[in-house]
Amino acid sequence: MRTSFYTLKSLDRTLGRLAATILPLPSPPATQSSAKILLIRPGGIGDAVLLAPAIAALQNKFPQAEITVLAEKRNAGVFALIPGLRRVLCYDKPQELLTALRLKPDLAIDTEQYHRLSAVVARLTGAKTLIGFGTNERARLFHHAIAYSHDNYEAESFCHLLAPLAIKPPSAFDAPFLTVPEEADTRVGQLLSPLAGRPFISIFPGASIAERRWDTERFAQAARTLAWNGHPSVVVGGTADAGAGEAIAAAGDGINLAGQTSLAETAAILARSALLISGDSGVLHLAVGLGTPTVSLFGPGIADKWAPRGARHIVLNHHLPCSPCTKFGYTPKCPHDAECMRKISTDDVVHAALALL
Repeated sequence: MRTSFYTLKSLDRTLGRLAATILPLPSPPATQSSAKILLIRPGGIGDAVLLAPAIAALQNKFPQAEITVLAEKRNAGVFALIPGLRRVLCYDKPQELLTALRLKPDLAIDTEQYHRLSAVVARLTGAKTLIGFGTNERARLFHHAIAYSHDNYEAESFCHLLAPLAIKPPSAFDAPFLTVPEEADTRVGQLLSPLAGRPFISIFPGASIAERRWDTERFAQAARTLAWNGHPSVVVGGTADAGAGEAIAAAGDGINLAGQTSLAETAAILARSALLISGDSGVLHLAVGLGTPTVSLFGPGIADKWAPRGARHIVLNHHLPCSPCTKFGYTPKCPHDAECMRKISTDDVVHAALALL
């Protein structure tokens, strides 16, 4: 993950910065029509999930609009969970990127927070109105360059992009704002049949980088204690999480489904869960979007921006002087062996989980 970030960062600093600097400024907006809208959302699962309230607000304002999302392969599946979206293209599939560039939309909204290449793509679509965050050279490519703050909840930041369209952000981001496809829920019902209908908690032990990872043994200890209290565990995640999942599921009298489900099926598991325990991750945001209570473990990440809101969510964060250290999605290698995560104890997690259960 860190290697791919460095590759993207290097490309953006060279090609992206050059293109953002030399492209001509867009012509003044020629129309107020929003019949054809392009939303650009590169990045991970969490960003895509937290864009959903802004998409709903856009759909309410322009119910007849044809909305196309330009995503990435790694987050495109999220948009199948957002009601009303019909067309999703992938930024990292050349043919689909070319299709997006030929759309000639009335309105293009680039929701990327920092990198310049998506702003360049937005500009090259020939959209009549261009909106995006003005965090660097990218600002000159938009008709409306919107300020971005690390102090705002990310769903709120995305809604700020709609201000030029006279769309007010919601006062609260009420869940659920994602839906689960029926076929995914049906398959998950079969996968969960060994639990015989018992209420369960979901656990996601994965992390995109080592600094955000909580110890597998601590997850297992928490799962064991919660199983003693009548709550078996179901472990979700990718194939990289399967080994940790075996240990946690065995301790928690539950099932390890890590590496065995699609994104939609993972969402179906979360929707059926009494609770999710997770670090700062895309899976965490999926649960939030589905209305599932969460216990989240924060350290490197900016809790003000990414942590769930509301009484149904408990955020564990020791607020060490060196944390948060993540900015625009990048977390530097930690010289303190991720002390901010190690300080979160098994008792912390168990007490929070039982309080919500």
